Amino acid sequence: MLRTLTIRDFVIVEHIELEFSAGFSVLTGETGAGKSILIDALSLTLGGRGDASMVREGAAKADIVAEFSAPHCSAWLAEQEIDIEDGIILLRRVIDNAGRSKAYINGVSATAAQLRELGALLVDIHGQHAHQSLLQSDAQRTILDSQAQLQNQVNQVGALYKSWSTLRQQRVQFETNARQVLQERERLDWQVGELDKLKAQPGEWQDITNEHSRLAHAANLIEGAQCALDIISESDSPILSQLASVNQRLTKLTEYDSALQAIIENLEPARIHLQEATSALNDYLSRVELDPARLREVEQRVEGLHSAARKFHVAPEQLPELFTTLSAELATLGAATDLESLHAMEQAALEQYRSAAALLSKARATAAAQLGSAVTKAMQELSMAGGSFQIALNPIEPSVHGMEQIEFMVAGHAGVAVRPLAKVASGGELARIALAISVIASASTATPTLIFDEVDSGIGGGVAEVVGRLLKRLGQQAQVLCVTHLAQVASQADQHFQVSKISGATATVSHIELLDHKARVEEIARMMGGLEITATTRKHARELLTN
Repeated sequence: MLRTLTIRDFVIVEHIELEFSAGFSVLTGETGAGKSILIDALSLTLGGRGDASMVREGAAKADIVAEFSAPHCSAWLAEQEIDIEDGIILLRRVIDNAGRSKAYINGVSATAAQLRELGALLVDIHGQHAHQSLLQSDAQRTILDSQAQLQNQVNQVGALYKSWSTLRQQRVQFETNARQVLQERERLDWQVGELDKLKAQPGEWQDITNEHSRLAHAANLIEGAQCALDIISESDSPILSQLASVNQRLTKLTEYDSALQAIIENLEPARIHLQEATSALNDYLSRVELDPARLREVEQRVEGLHSAARKFHVAPEQLPELFTTLSAELATLGAATDLESLHAMEQAALEQYRSAAALLSKARATAAAQLGSAVTKAMQELSMAGGSFQIALNPIEPSVHGMEQIEFMVAGHAGVAVRPLAKVASGGELARIALAISVIASASTATPTLIFDEVDSGIGGGVAEVVGRLLKRLGQQAQVLCVTHLAQVASQADQHFQVSKISGATATVSHIELLDHKARVEEIARMMGGLEITATTRKHARELLTN
């Protein structure tokens, strides 16, 4: 749950530190005092978009820190290689007056995407305009799928639809451009055939050119190696013999001057190296030979590789890679130009999609009946006695979202047929239905903190009291925070914060405080009676708090 929220220099908030408890908490205050600003600040720590306009005028940066107790997020943090201690998570968001943003999770730099992903595990926010989006078909589908936890099935159906669509598009494209595709296949088939006959191997060009150079200059190589061998060891006066004679002579002279010993030691390695060179030259000459037949073979291979490289406009050493690339293109195009195979693949993909979509439809039908019944029950409590709520699954052509369009249907009172929500619900009815859906959906979520930002707008009187009881009951299952302007809702809270606006000589700032019982009486009386608080409104406020 949310434990603390610290805000510095955000919009009209200079510095606020809030501590939250479990259960049902409300934030109240006059219009414009900054109640929803607190929700906006929290939304930033959950990955919401931020810009320079959010920094309080005259400040360098806005800094928001939210602390959560959330042991259930340990696995996610471990995947991100972020440490967690005692189940505590600190989310921090900093935005400077140039619009630059930084985000942190437990002191580790994070992206806004990571904040959003983690935020979805921590908080579920129901905005004050939820009832307006409720009229949109996409929003209705999302509500039903979320309530029934069908996202994995929805994703699977979407992926299968895209696979089928790709094959269908490929088949249509082939039928439209069959001649052009066949010409391209013939071109690739010829190129691959030519390269297959050549059978160029990786690294072959380097090896064959080295061998050609050796064979083409074999006579010069043999002559040069033999000449070197003669000079070193096989001539009438070879270097090795002369060096041995020098060593022998100097050795005798060391009897008269030991300083010559150092020179002998320098000459000895030269003698050893010359002996090794002699052995290496003899070995080389035993392997090098004139081979005109092999030279002709190598020359033909070099010419073949070189000719193919010119033909395909690549370097000779790139021929093996070109063969692999063109072969893959031919294989792909071969499958794409087999119309019968394409039809079969398309049909198989469609059948897979229909099978998965049918399971999704079945799950949606079950969820629709359950949600319809729950919302109908809630409508009776919310002064819509005899009204009913149903969810229609209207068949449509296959789509990425499945094979039905989700449509919320409502009858505002007994004796009338249900009709599409967008056509029959008044503003007040729409607000009550939206609130009922929000509360019902939230009751089944695993998210530990639920926030309702003025979702009770458009209702009042006895209905407001029912709404308060609903939220209080929900607070027994999860932490519930609610921004409200209704005294009947605020009176049900376990924790009550008052937001006020203080105007100074140079700036206006938002202030917030946790109310004790006496202060709650004053605030609820203000919410009921306006600026002028009378003994009657105070008495009514005390009655609300004791109920």
